[in-house]
Amino acid sequence: MLAVVLRITGTVPSVLLWRRAREPHEGRWALPGGRLGATEDVEASVRRHLAEKVDLAEVAHVEQLSVFSDPHRGPAPRRVATAFLGLVPSDADPAIPDDTAWHRVDALPPTAFDHGEITRVGLDRLRAKLSYTNIGFALAPDVFSISELRRLYAAALGHHVSATNLQRVLTRRGVLVPTGTTAAPGPAGGRPAALFRFSEHTLRVTDPFAALRPPSGAGAV
Repeated sequence: MLAVVLRITGTVPSVLLWRRAREPHEGRWALPGGRLGATEDVEASVRRHLAEKVDLAEVAHVEQLSVFSDPHRGPAPRRVATAFLGLVPSDADPAIPDDTAWHRVDALPPTAFDHGEITRVGLDRLRAKLSYTNIGFALAPDVFSISELRRLYAAALGHHVSATNLQRVLTRRGVLVPTGTTAAPGPAGGRPAALFRFSEHTLRVTDPFAALRPPSGAGAV
């Protein structure tokens, strides 16, 4: 089991890695994971390994990513890995041990095995699902302004996102719910921003044919 655990830190996606304490690749950064227990299903196993190895007992969303079975992905004996994608809200600050850290996906250190490639596959999955599902709930705080949500989508997608278009699209899909409250005014004053929350915190396909494209594309968000 391997877990690609992503969250948005600042304006970039980051992945959780821990430094291997044994060969092969001792000292290299790796995705957290471990073996499947005799009485576990695969999702229960990956959640247990996260809780045990990186003190991360809960993530907002977990789904199976892929099976990686290239015979040359590491030294003998052959290793086949089932990888999962896990998402952590941007306002979460889980306790992690000293040998574990968040790393920017666009500036990964040398990783064990093919864990860098697996990380990028996880980010690609997130980007695709932001287009046609409500998976943004797993990146966002419980309550947020549209500008905050726009920042999270733009960071994950890697391109500019229009706040106005994002609000229109997600409202049309029934994804956003206004809280009826506003954010505290900032130091510059101005009109307080309205606050929203996601209508659901379980994954749902909202538009199977949608694509959140960069601004150059027609109808881009």
